[in-house]
Amino acid sequence: MKTNGAVIVQVREQIAERLRLDIISGALAPNQKITEEALAQRFGVSRGRIRDVLLELSKEGLIVNRANRGSTVNNVPSTDLQALMIKLRLAIETFAIRQAIRARPTQLLDDLTAAFKDLSERLEAGDFAEVTHADIAFHRVIVMAAGGEDLVNLWQPIVLRMRMNYKRISTPKQAIAEHKKILDAIRKADASAAVAALEANIR
Repeated sequence: MKTNGAVIVQVREQIAERLRLDIISGALAPNQKITEEALAQRFGVSRGRIRDVLLELSKEGLIVNRANRGSTVNNVPSTDLQALMIKLRLAIETFAIRQAIRARPTQLLDDLTAAFKDLSERLEAGDFAEVTHADIAFHRVIVMAAGGEDLVNLWQPIVLRMRMNYKRISTPKQAIAEHKKILDAIRKADASAAVAALEANIR
């Protein structure tokens, strides 16, 4: 029974992750209506399982559920809201960098190096949806190392909402260099340099 439960959770998370990518890449457009029936057919699962996924995504700010009106993709944040989200994200990740460097958890550098390698490969391949996923994963390593799931749960809705249809002009070479500066500064335990590199990257 536990095995079945684990499989159900895994399938739900796979569907949720696919929909996150669709939303933040713009494949599912802002304000687009989505239905349990259509998603159940797409993924070959029950409407109940889709309902659970949509509830999860609504908590992350990607989906809006309205009584008697169904579910729609949330709108792109306004300029003012985007600016606020950048400040909030910077505050959380600055805190995370300082905490992580102070604590120096064993897996931090290995996990961050692996995430950087994956991000670099995605950038060079030019797949926007996968780049977005890999970029979030890189920063998530730092946040997780600093505060575990509690801090990630505070940070993730802000990041996902920020990234909706987000296309900051940045060449793959520039993006790789920005993340390498963050990684190198953390490797050297230089919090000031790491925060400066972070501020150059998140804008």
